[in-house]
Amino acid sequence: MQLLKTPLLLASILAFGSSALSADVTLPNIFGDHMVLQREQANPVWGKADPGEGVIVCIDGQRHSTTASDDGTWRVELDAMTASADPKVLQVSGLNNQVSISDVLIGEVWICSGQSNMQWSLSNTYNGAVEIAAANHPQIRLISVPHVGSQEAQDNFNGAWEPCTPDSARNFSAVGYLFGSRINRALGVPVGLIDNAWGGSAAEAWVPRNVLESDGGYTELLGSWDERVAAYTDEMHATKVAQFQAWKTAGRPKPNQRAPRDFRSGQHRPANLFNGVLHPTIGYGMRGVIWYQGESNAQRAYQYRSLFPLLITTWRELWQQGDFPFYWVQLADFMNENTQPRESWWAELREAQSMTLSLPNTGQAVIIDSGEGHDIHPRDKTTVANRLVRLALANDYGYQIDSQSPRYHSMQVKDGAIAVTFDHISAQGLTTFDVKYPTGFAIAGEDNVFVNADAKIIGKNKVLVSSKIVLKPVAVRYAWADNPVANLQDRNGLPVTPFRTDDWPASTVNNIK
Repeated sequence: MQLLKTPLLLASILAFGSSALSADVTLPNIFGDHMVLQREQANPVWGKADPGEGVIVCIDGQRHSTTASDDGTWRVELDAMTASADPKVLQVSGLNNQVSISDVLIGEVWICSGQSNMQWSLSNTYNGAVEIAAANHPQIRLISVPHVGSQEAQDNFNGAWEPCTPDSARNFSAVGYLFGSRINRALGVPVGLIDNAWGGSAAEAWVPRNVLESDGGYTELLGSWDERVAAYTDEMHATKVAQFQAWKTAGRPKPNQRAPRDFRSGQHRPANLFNGVLHPTIGYGMRGVIWYQGESNAQRAYQYRSLFPLLITTWRELWQQGDFPFYWVQLADFMNENTQPRESWWAELREAQSMTLSLPNTGQAVIIDSGEGHDIHPRDKTTVANRLVRLALANDYGYQIDSQSPRYHSMQVKDGAIAVTFDHISAQGLTTFDVKYPTGFAIAGEDNVFVNADAKIIGKNKVLVSSKIVLKPVAVRYAWADNPVANLQDRNGLPVTPFRTDDWPASTVNNIK
Protein backbone atom coordinates (compact mmCIF):
# COMPACT_ATOMS: atom_id res chain seq x y z
CA MET A 1 0.00 0.00 0.00
CA GLN A 2 1.52 3.30 -1.08
CA LEU A 3 0.55 6.58 0.56
CA LEU A 4 1.32 9.70 -1.48
CA LYS A 5 1.52 13.21 0.02
CA THR A 6 0.48 16.17 -2.12
CA PRO A 7 2.81 19.14 -2.67
CA LEU A 8 0.20 21.37 -1.03
CA LEU A 9 0.40 19.35 2.19
CA LEU A 10 4.19 19.52 2.24
CA ALA A 11 4.01 23.29 1.83
CA SER A 12 1.59 23.45 4.72
CA ILE A 13 4.04 21.56 6.92
CA LEU A 14 6.75 24.12 6.20
CA ALA A 15 4.51 27.15 6.55
CA PHE A 16 2.30 26.34 9.49
CA GLY A 17 3.80 23.37 11.35
CA SER A 18 2.16 20.11 12.30
CA SER A 19 -0.58 21.71 14.44
CA ALA A 20 -2.40 22.89 11.33
CA LEU A 21 -2.45 19.49 9.61
CA SER A 22 -5.58 17.62 8.72
CA ALA A 23 -5.78 13.85 9.04
CA ASP A 24 -4.88 11.70 6.06
CA VAL A 25 -7.49 9.53 4.40
CA THR A 26 -6.82 5.96 5.57
CA LEU A 27 -8.11 2.41 5.12
CA PRO A 28 -7.97 -0.51 7.56
CA ASN A 29 -5.47 -3.28 6.86
CA ILE A 30 -8.11 -5.63 5.46
CA PHE A 31 -7.51 -3.49 2.35
CA GLY A 32 -3.92 -3.74 1.15
CA ASP A 33 -1.52 -4.76 -1.56
CA HIS A 34 -2.12 -8.30 -2.93
CA MET A 35 -5.71 -8.46 -1.70
CA VAL A 36 -8.55 -10.26 -3.48
CA LEU A 37 -11.95 -8.64 -4.01
CA GLN A 38 -14.99 -10.86 -4.28
CA ARG A 39 -16.11 -11.27 -7.88
CA GLU A 40 -19.64 -10.69 -9.21
CA GLN A 41 -20.94 -8.62 -6.31
CA ALA A 42 -20.69 -5.09 -4.97
CA ASN A 43 -17.75 -4.70 -2.58
CA PRO A 44 -17.71 -2.16 0.25
CA VAL A 45 -14.56 -0.11 0.80
CA TRP A 46 -14.28 2.03 3.91
CA GLY A 47 -11.90 4.05 6.02
CA LYS A 48 -11.34 7.31 7.86
CA ALA A 49 -10.75 10.95 6.95
CA ASP A 50 -11.53 14.38 8.34
CA PRO A 51 -15.25 15.01 8.99
CA GLY A 52 -16.73 16.43 5.82
CA GLU A 53 -13.70 15.57 3.69
CA GLY A 54 -14.38 14.42 0.16
CA VAL A 55 -13.07 10.95 -0.73
CA ILE A 56 -12.71 9.46 -4.22
CA VAL A 57 -12.21 5.73 -4.82
CA CYS A 58 -11.11 4.42 -8.23
CA ILE A 59 -10.40 0.96 -9.64
CA ASP A 60 -10.44 -0.49 -13.16
CA GLY A 61 -12.32 2.43 -14.70
CA GLN A 62 -14.73 2.86 -11.78
CA ARG A 63 -14.90 6.14 -9.88
CA HIS A 64 -16.89 6.56 -6.67
CA SER A 65 -17.06 9.62 -4.44
CA THR A 66 -18.34 10.21 -0.94
CA THR A 67 -17.95 12.55 2.01
CA ALA A 68 -16.62 11.53 5.42
CA SER A 69 -19.32 11.65 8.10
CA ASP A 70 -19.21 13.64 11.31
CA ASP A 71 -17.25 10.88 13.04
CA GLY A 72 -14.67 10.80 10.25
CA THR A 73 -15.73 7.51 8.67
CA TRP A 74 -16.46 6.99 4.99
CA ARG A 75 -17.71 4.12 2.84
CA VAL A 76 -18.36 3.41 -0.83
CA GLU A 77 -19.44 0.33 -2.76
CA LEU A 78 -17.51 -0.82 -5.81
CA ASP A 79 -19.52 -2.11 -8.73
CA ALA A 80 -19.42 -5.85 -9.27
CA MET A 81 -16.44 -7.09 -11.28
CA THR A 82 -15.72 -10.35 -13.07
CA ALA A 83 -12.91 -12.62 -11.98
CA SER A 84 -9.49 -11.43 -13.06
CA ALA A 85 -5.91 -12.45 -12.36
CA ASP A 86 -4.67 -9.26 -14.03
CA PRO A 87 -3.39 -7.04 -11.19
CA LYS A 88 -5.41 -3.89 -10.61
CA VAL A 89 -4.79 -0.76 -8.57
CA LEU A 90 -7.26 0.62 -6.03
CA GLN A 91 -6.74 4.34 -5.46
CA VAL A 92 -8.33 6.27 -2.61
CA SER A 93 -7.88 10.04 -2.68
CA GLY A 94 -8.66 12.65 -0.05
CA LEU A 95 -7.90 16.35 0.26
CA ASN A 96 -4.35 15.82 1.51
CA ASN A 97 -3.19 12.42 0.31
CA GLN A 98 -3.76 9.45 -1.94
CA VAL A 99 -3.56 5.78 -0.96
CA SER A 100 -2.61 3.42 -3.77
CA ILE A 101 -3.22 -0.32 -3.28
CA SER A 102 -1.55 -2.47 -5.92
CA ASP A 103 -1.72 -6.05 -7.19
CA VAL A 104 -5.45 -6.38 -6.50
CA LEU A 105 -7.06 -9.52 -7.94
CA ILE A 106 -10.75 -10.34 -8.39
CA GLY A 107 -11.96 -13.81 -7.43
CA GLU A 108 -13.35 -15.85 -4.55
CA VAL A 109 -12.91 -14.80 -0.91
CA TRP A 110 -13.51 -17.13 2.04
CA ILE A 111 -13.20 -16.54 5.78
CA CYS A 112 -11.60 -19.37 7.77
CA SER A 113 -12.64 -19.19 11.41
CA GLY A 114 -13.05 -21.20 14.59
CA GLN A 115 -10.63 -22.59 17.14
CA SER A 116 -7.36 -24.53 17.08
CA ASN A 117 -8.28 -27.10 14.45
CA MET A 118 -8.89 -24.26 12.00
CA GLN A 119 -5.84 -22.37 13.25
CA TRP A 120 -3.69 -25.51 12.93
CA SER A 121 -0.82 -24.73 10.58
CA LEU A 122 -0.04 -26.49 7.34
CA SER A 123 3.43 -27.34 8.65
CA ASN A 124 1.94 -29.53 11.41
CA THR A 125 -0.22 -31.76 9.21
CA TYR A 126 0.33 -35.09 7.55
CA ASN A 127 2.05 -34.45 4.22
CA GLY A 128 2.64 -30.87 5.35
CA ALA A 129 6.16 -30.77 3.95
CA VAL A 130 4.89 -31.88 0.54
CA GLU A 131 2.03 -29.36 0.53
CA ILE A 132 4.40 -26.56 1.54
CA ALA A 133 6.88 -27.42 -1.19
CA ALA A 134 4.08 -27.16 -3.77
CA ALA A 135 2.48 -24.00 -2.35
CA ASN A 136 3.50 -21.67 -5.14
CA HIS A 137 0.14 -20.16 -6.08
CA PRO A 138 0.36 -16.53 -7.25
CA GLN A 139 -3.44 -16.39 -7.58
CA ILE A 140 -4.02 -17.37 -3.94
CA ARG A 141 -3.69 -14.59 -1.36
CA LEU A 142 -3.53 -15.03 2.41
CA ILE A 143 -4.11 -12.77 5.39
CA SER A 144 -4.22 -13.64 9.11
CA VAL A 145 -5.84 -11.63 11.89
CA PRO A 146 -3.72 -11.53 15.09
CA HIS A 147 -5.14 -12.67 18.40
CA VAL A 148 -6.66 -9.67 20.15
CA GLY A 149 -9.36 -10.18 22.77
CA SER A 150 -11.30 -7.09 23.75
CA GLN A 151 -14.63 -5.87 25.05
CA GLU A 152 -14.23 -2.82 22.81
CA ALA A 153 -14.83 -3.18 19.07
CA GLN A 154 -11.60 -2.81 17.11
CA ASP A 155 -11.57 -1.12 13.71
CA ASN A 156 -8.23 -2.43 12.50
CA PHE A 157 -5.65 -5.16 13.04
CA ASN A 158 -1.95 -5.66 12.46
CA GLY A 159 -1.89 -7.83 9.35
CA ALA A 160 -1.26 -7.75 5.62
CA TRP A 161 -2.18 -9.73 2.51
CA GLU A 162 0.51 -11.96 1.03
CA PRO A 163 0.74 -14.00 -2.17
CA CYS A 164 0.73 -17.72 -1.42
CA THR A 165 4.27 -19.10 -1.35
CA PRO A 166 5.84 -21.94 0.62
CA ASP A 167 6.91 -19.40 3.24
CA SER A 168 3.52 -17.70 3.62
CA ALA A 169 1.56 -20.97 3.51
CA ARG A 170 3.74 -22.75 6.07
CA ASN A 171 2.08 -21.25 9.15
CA PHE A 172 -1.30 -20.49 7.61
CA SER A 173 -4.44 -22.46 8.50
CA ALA A 174 -4.03 -25.93 6.98
CA VAL A 175 -7.76 -26.41 6.44
CA GLY A 176 -8.05 -22.92 5.00
CA TYR A 177 -5.12 -23.33 2.62
CA LEU A 178 -6.13 -26.81 1.43
CA PHE A 179 -9.72 -25.65 0.92
CA GLY A 180 -8.65 -22.53 -0.97
CA SER A 181 -6.11 -24.31 -3.17
CA ARG A 182 -8.77 -26.73 -4.35
CA ILE A 183 -11.20 -23.91 -5.09
CA ASN A 184 -8.47 -22.17 -7.08
CA ARG A 185 -7.66 -25.27 -9.13
CA ALA A 186 -11.29 -26.18 -9.73
CA LEU A 187 -12.46 -22.72 -10.80
CA GLY A 188 -9.27 -21.25 -12.24
CA VAL A 189 -9.90 -17.90 -10.52
CA PRO A 190 -7.97 -16.05 -7.78
CA VAL A 191 -8.80 -16.97 -4.19
CA GLY A 192 -8.43 -14.84 -1.06
CA LEU A 193 -8.36 -16.49 2.37
CA ILE A 194 -8.89 -14.61 5.64
CA ASP A 195 -7.72 -16.61 8.67
CA ASN A 196 -9.24 -15.38 11.93
CA ALA A 197 -9.20 -18.58 13.99
CA TRP A 198 -8.08 -18.70 17.64
CA GLY A 199 -7.23 -21.94 19.43
CA GLY A 200 -9.46 -22.88 22.35
CA SER A 201 -12.03 -20.20 21.57
CA ALA A 202 -15.59 -20.57 22.78
CA ALA A 203 -18.49 -19.81 20.46
CA GLU A 204 -19.85 -17.08 22.73
CA ALA A 205 -16.58 -15.18 22.33
CA TRP A 206 -17.47 -14.68 18.65
CA VAL A 207 -20.87 -13.09 19.38
CA PRO A 208 -21.50 -9.44 20.36
CA ARG A 209 -22.32 -8.86 24.03
CA ASN A 210 -25.54 -6.98 23.25
CA VAL A 211 -26.78 -9.89 21.11
CA LEU A 212 -26.17 -12.36 23.93
CA GLU A 213 -27.92 -10.03 26.37
CA SER A 214 -30.91 -9.45 24.11
CA ASP A 215 -31.40 -13.16 23.51
CA GLY A 216 -32.12 -13.77 27.18
CA GLY A 217 -30.74 -17.30 27.17
CA TYR A 218 -27.26 -16.42 28.34
CA THR A 219 -27.93 -14.40 31.50
CA GLU A 220 -26.26 -16.91 33.80
CA LEU A 221 -23.27 -17.30 31.48
CA LEU A 222 -22.72 -13.54 31.26
CA GLY A 223 -23.28 -13.07 34.97
CA SER A 224 -20.72 -15.72 35.81
CA TRP A 225 -18.16 -14.00 33.61
CA ASP A 226 -18.94 -10.59 35.07
CA GLU A 227 -18.33 -11.93 38.56
CA ARG A 228 -14.99 -13.44 37.58
CA VAL A 229 -13.84 -10.27 35.88
CA ALA A 230 -14.90 -8.04 38.78
CA ALA A 231 -12.96 -10.21 41.22
CA TYR A 232 -9.74 -10.11 39.20
CA THR A 233 -7.45 -7.07 39.21
CA ASP A 234 -4.38 -5.98 37.33
CA GLU A 235 -2.41 -6.35 40.54
CA MET A 236 -3.51 -9.96 40.92
CA HIS A 237 -2.43 -10.74 37.38
CA ALA A 238 0.91 -8.98 37.85
CA THR A 239 1.53 -11.07 40.97
CA LYS A 240 0.87 -14.30 39.06
CA VAL A 241 3.24 -13.25 36.29
CA ALA A 242 5.94 -12.38 38.82
CA GLN A 243 5.52 -15.75 40.53
CA PHE A 244 5.84 -17.52 37.21
CA GLN A 245 9.00 -15.64 36.36
CA ALA A 246 10.47 -16.58 39.73
CA TRP A 247 9.58 -20.25 39.19
CA LYS A 248 11.03 -20.12 35.69
CA THR A 249 14.28 -18.66 37.01
CA ALA A 250 14.42 -21.46 39.56
CA GLY A 251 13.83 -24.05 36.83
CA ARG A 252 10.56 -25.25 38.34
CA PRO A 253 8.03 -25.04 35.46
CA LYS A 254 7.37 -28.13 33.42
CA PRO A 255 8.50 -28.17 29.79
CA ASN A 256 6.40 -25.85 27.60
CA GLN A 257 4.57 -24.40 30.60
CA ARG A 258 3.21 -21.00 29.64
CA ALA A 259 3.16 -17.72 31.49
CA PRO A 260 -0.17 -16.89 33.15
CA ARG A 261 -2.69 -15.48 30.73
CA ASP A 262 -5.15 -12.74 31.57
CA PHE A 263 -8.49 -14.42 30.97
CA ARG A 264 -10.15 -11.03 30.72
CA SER A 265 -8.59 -10.56 27.27
CA GLY A 266 -8.63 -14.24 26.32
CA GLN A 267 -10.52 -16.33 23.80
CA HIS A 268 -13.25 -17.60 26.12
CA ARG A 269 -14.80 -14.40 27.42
CA PRO A 270 -18.09 -13.58 25.68
CA ALA A 271 -17.75 -11.05 22.85
CA ASN A 272 -13.94 -10.83 23.13
CA LEU A 273 -13.19 -12.30 19.73
CA PHE A 274 -16.09 -10.66 18.01
CA ASN A 275 -14.65 -7.29 19.02
CA GLY A 276 -10.95 -8.00 18.69
CA VAL A 277 -10.72 -10.42 15.76
CA LEU A 278 -13.91 -10.38 13.71
CA HIS A 279 -15.09 -6.78 13.90
CA PRO A 280 -12.23 -5.31 11.80
CA THR A 281 -13.22 -7.58 8.90
CA ILE A 282 -17.02 -7.25 9.01
CA GLY A 283 -18.40 -6.12 5.68
CA TYR A 284 -15.43 -7.16 3.54
CA GLY A 285 -16.85 -8.76 0.41
CA MET A 286 -16.61 -12.53 0.47
CA ARG A 287 -18.29 -15.71 -0.72
CA GLY A 288 -18.71 -17.41 2.63
CA VAL A 289 -17.30 -18.87 5.84
CA ILE A 290 -15.75 -22.19 6.75
CA TRP A 291 -15.85 -22.89 10.49
CA TYR A 292 -14.13 -25.48 12.67
CA GLN A 293 -15.06 -25.09 16.35
CA GLY A 294 -17.05 -26.79 19.07
CA GLU A 295 -14.59 -28.59 21.30
CA SER A 296 -14.59 -25.74 23.83
CA ASN A 297 -18.39 -25.81 24.06
CA ALA A 298 -18.85 -29.57 24.42
CA GLN A 299 -19.65 -29.35 28.13
CA ARG A 300 -22.52 -26.99 27.20
CA ALA A 301 -23.60 -28.93 24.13
CA TYR A 302 -27.33 -28.44 24.69
CA GLN A 303 -26.81 -24.67 24.85
CA TYR A 304 -24.93 -24.89 21.54
CA ARG A 305 -28.23 -25.77 19.88
CA SER A 306 -29.20 -22.11 20.15
CA LEU A 307 -25.76 -20.48 20.45
CA PHE A 308 -24.35 -21.73 17.16
CA PRO A 309 -27.36 -20.63 15.06
CA LEU A 310 -27.27 -17.29 16.89
CA LEU A 311 -23.63 -16.84 15.88
CA ILE A 312 -24.36 -17.57 12.22
CA THR A 313 -27.45 -15.37 11.95
CA THR A 314 -25.68 -12.51 13.74
CA TRP A 315 -22.70 -12.63 11.39
CA ARG A 316 -25.05 -12.65 8.41
CA GLU A 317 -27.01 -9.68 9.69
CA LEU A 318 -23.87 -7.65 10.33
CA TRP A 319 -22.24 -8.49 7.00
CA GLN A 320 -25.32 -7.35 5.07
CA GLN A 321 -24.57 -9.89 2.38
CA GLY A 322 -27.66 -12.06 2.81
CA ASP A 323 -27.51 -15.71 3.83
CA PHE A 324 -23.95 -16.27 2.67
CA PRO A 325 -22.66 -19.89 2.75
CA PHE A 326 -21.60 -21.07 6.18
CA TYR A 327 -20.00 -24.53 6.27
CA TRP A 328 -18.60 -26.17 9.37
CA VAL A 329 -16.69 -29.24 10.44
CA GLN A 330 -18.42 -31.57 12.88
CA LEU A 331 -16.38 -32.75 15.85
CA ALA A 332 -14.00 -35.58 15.04
CA ASP A 333 -13.71 -38.81 17.01
CA PHE A 334 -11.65 -38.23 20.14
CA MET A 335 -10.78 -39.73 23.55
CA ASN A 336 -11.26 -43.37 24.52
CA GLU A 337 -13.30 -45.88 22.59
CA ASN A 338 -16.02 -47.31 24.83
CA THR A 339 -17.31 -50.82 24.29
CA GLN A 340 -20.74 -50.09 25.78
CA PRO A 341 -23.23 -47.29 25.01
CA ARG A 342 -23.05 -44.31 27.33
CA GLU A 343 -23.83 -40.59 27.40
CA SER A 344 -21.39 -38.30 25.60
CA TRP A 345 -20.93 -34.54 25.60
CA TRP A 346 -19.19 -34.77 22.24
CA ALA A 347 -22.07 -36.72 20.73
CA GLU A 348 -24.50 -34.08 22.00
CA LEU A 349 -22.36 -31.29 20.52
CA ARG A 350 -22.36 -33.10 17.17
CA GLU A 351 -26.14 -33.32 17.43
CA ALA A 352 -26.35 -29.57 18.04
CA GLN A 353 -24.17 -28.98 15.00
CA SER A 354 -26.40 -31.19 12.84
CA MET A 355 -29.51 -29.40 14.08
CA THR A 356 -28.04 -26.12 12.85
CA LEU A 357 -28.42 -27.42 9.29
CA SER A 358 -31.99 -26.11 9.60
CA LEU A 359 -30.56 -22.68 8.74
CA PRO A 360 -30.50 -21.89 5.01
CA ASN A 361 -27.31 -22.18 2.98
CA THR A 362 -25.40 -24.19 5.55
CA GLY A 363 -23.43 -27.43 5.32
CA GLN A 364 -21.58 -29.85 7.55
CA ALA A 365 -18.45 -31.91 6.96
CA VAL A 366 -18.67 -35.10 9.02
CA ILE A 367 -15.26 -36.45 10.11
CA ILE A 368 -15.92 -39.10 12.77
CA ASP A 369 -13.60 -41.34 10.74
CA SER A 370 -10.66 -38.92 10.65
CA GLY A 371 -9.85 -38.09 14.26
CA GLU A 372 -7.20 -39.39 16.63
CA GLY A 373 -8.24 -40.68 20.03
CA HIS A 374 -5.12 -39.41 21.75
CA ASP A 375 -4.92 -36.03 20.00
CA ILE A 376 -7.59 -33.32 19.88
CA HIS A 377 -5.79 -31.95 16.82
CA PRO A 378 -6.01 -34.60 14.09
CA ARG A 379 -3.16 -34.21 11.62
CA ASP A 380 -5.27 -35.30 8.67
CA LYS A 381 -6.57 -31.91 7.50
CA THR A 382 -6.73 -33.02 3.87
CA THR A 383 -9.87 -35.10 4.46
CA VAL A 384 -11.43 -32.19 6.34
CA ALA A 385 -10.71 -29.71 3.55
CA ASN A 386 -11.90 -32.09 0.83
CA ARG A 387 -15.28 -32.53 2.54
CA LEU A 388 -15.68 -28.78 2.97
CA VAL A 389 -14.75 -28.26 -0.68
CA ARG A 390 -17.45 -30.70 -1.76
CA LEU A 391 -20.03 -28.45 -0.12
CA ALA A 392 -18.74 -25.32 -1.83
CA LEU A 393 -18.37 -26.92 -5.24
CA ALA A 394 -21.86 -28.41 -5.14
CA ASN A 395 -23.75 -25.53 -3.55
CA ASP A 396 -21.93 -22.44 -4.79
CA TYR A 397 -20.10 -23.33 -7.97
CA GLY A 398 -22.48 -25.56 -9.88
CA TYR A 399 -20.64 -28.89 -9.72
CA GLN A 400 -22.83 -31.97 -9.86
CA ILE A 401 -21.16 -33.92 -7.07
CA ASP A 402 -22.30 -35.53 -3.84
CA SER A 403 -21.49 -33.22 -0.96
CA GLN A 404 -23.55 -34.17 2.09
CA SER A 405 -23.06 -37.06 4.46
CA PRO A 406 -26.10 -39.37 4.70
CA ARG A 407 -28.44 -38.30 7.50
CA TYR A 408 -31.16 -39.99 9.52
CA HIS A 409 -34.63 -39.49 8.05
CA SER A 410 -37.10 -41.81 9.77
CA MET A 411 -37.59 -45.12 11.56
CA GLN A 412 -40.16 -47.90 11.63
CA VAL A 413 -40.55 -50.53 14.34
CA LYS A 414 -41.48 -53.96 13.03
CA ASP A 415 -41.15 -57.49 14.39
CA GLY A 416 -38.80 -56.61 17.22
CA ALA A 417 -36.44 -54.56 15.04
CA ILE A 418 -36.17 -50.99 13.80
CA ALA A 419 -35.72 -50.11 10.14
CA VAL A 420 -33.86 -46.81 9.81
CA THR A 421 -34.18 -44.77 6.61
CA PHE A 422 -31.58 -42.21 5.52
CA ASP A 423 -31.63 -39.33 3.09
CA HIS A 424 -28.86 -37.53 1.18
CA ILE A 425 -27.74 -40.88 -0.19
CA SER A 426 -25.45 -41.13 -3.21
CA ALA A 427 -26.66 -43.00 -6.27
CA GLN A 428 -24.75 -46.13 -5.25
CA GLY A 429 -26.34 -46.28 -1.82
CA LEU A 430 -24.96 -47.14 1.59
CA THR A 431 -21.95 -49.31 2.24
CA THR A 432 -19.55 -50.12 5.07
CA PHE A 433 -15.87 -49.57 5.63
CA ASP A 434 -13.42 -52.29 6.68
CA VAL A 435 -15.93 -54.93 7.81
CA LYS A 436 -19.02 -56.27 6.09
CA TYR A 437 -21.74 -55.34 8.57
CA PRO A 438 -22.48 -51.86 9.95
CA THR A 439 -21.04 -51.14 13.38
CA GLY A 440 -21.80 -48.34 15.80
CA PHE A 441 -25.53 -48.91 16.36
CA ALA A 442 -27.23 -49.14 19.76
CA ILE A 443 -30.86 -49.89 20.53
CA ALA A 444 -33.14 -49.34 23.54
CA GLY A 445 -36.55 -50.31 24.80
CA GLU A 446 -38.94 -48.32 26.95
CA ASP A 447 -36.51 -48.55 29.86
CA ASN A 448 -34.24 -46.06 28.03
CA VAL A 449 -31.27 -48.41 28.41
CA PHE A 450 -29.16 -48.72 25.27
CA VAL A 451 -27.25 -51.85 24.33
CA ASN A 452 -25.04 -52.65 21.36
CA ALA A 453 -27.10 -53.71 18.38
CA ASP A 454 -26.78 -55.85 15.28
CA ALA A 455 -27.31 -54.07 11.98
CA LYS A 456 -27.49 -54.87 8.31
CA ILE A 457 -28.09 -52.88 5.15
CA ILE A 458 -31.46 -53.83 3.66
CA GLY A 459 -31.69 -51.36 0.81
CA LYS A 460 -30.03 -48.45 -0.86
CA ASN A 461 -30.96 -46.16 2.02
CA LYS A 462 -32.09 -48.47 4.84
CA VAL A 463 -30.51 -50.31 7.74
CA LEU A 464 -32.24 -52.86 9.98
CA VAL A 465 -31.23 -52.63 13.65
CA SER A 466 -32.00 -55.23 16.33
CA SER A 467 -30.84 -56.96 19.50
CA LYS A 468 -31.80 -60.30 21.02
CA ILE A 469 -32.03 -58.72 24.45
CA VAL A 470 -34.31 -55.82 23.44
CA LEU A 471 -37.54 -57.43 22.35
CA LYS A 472 -39.61 -54.25 22.09
CA PRO A 473 -37.26 -51.54 20.79
CA VAL A 474 -38.28 -47.89 20.69
CA ALA A 475 -35.10 -45.98 19.86
CA VAL A 476 -31.82 -46.23 17.96
CA ARG A 477 -28.55 -44.36 18.27
CA TYR A 478 -25.64 -44.38 15.85
CA ALA A 479 -22.04 -43.29 16.51
CA TRP A 480 -23.23 -41.84 19.80
CA ALA A 481 -19.90 -41.63 21.62
CA ASP A 482 -16.85 -39.44 22.10
CA ASN A 483 -14.86 -41.75 19.86
CA PRO A 484 -17.40 -43.94 18.06
CA VAL A 485 -16.48 -47.22 16.42
CA ALA A 486 -18.75 -46.81 13.40
CA ASN A 487 -18.33 -47.68 9.74
CA LEU A 488 -21.48 -46.81 7.76
CA GLN A 489 -20.88 -44.51 4.81
CA ASP A 490 -21.84 -43.81 1.22
CA ARG A 491 -19.79 -44.87 -1.79
CA ASN A 492 -17.90 -41.56 -1.75
CA GLY A 493 -16.54 -42.40 1.67
CA LEU A 494 -18.72 -39.77 3.35
CA PRO A 495 -19.58 -41.09 6.84
CA VAL A 496 -23.19 -41.35 7.95
CA THR A 497 -23.96 -38.47 10.31
CA PRO A 498 -24.18 -39.51 13.99
CA PHE A 499 -27.76 -39.41 15.25
CA ARG A 500 -30.29 -40.57 17.78
CA THR A 501 -34.00 -41.19 17.22
CA ASP A 502 -34.98 -40.46 20.83
CA ASP A 503 -35.46 -37.07 22.45
CA TRP A 504 -34.67 -38.16 25.98
CA PRO A 505 -33.05 -35.43 28.12
CA ALA A 506 -29.49 -34.58 27.13
CA SER A 507 -26.84 -34.91 29.81
CA THR A 508 -25.75 -31.29 29.21
CA VAL A 509 -29.19 -29.70 29.39
CA ASN A 510 -28.47 -27.93 32.68
CA ASN A 511 -24.93 -26.82 31.83
CA ILE A 512 -25.40 -23.15 31.03
CA LYS A 513 -22.27 -21.35 32.29
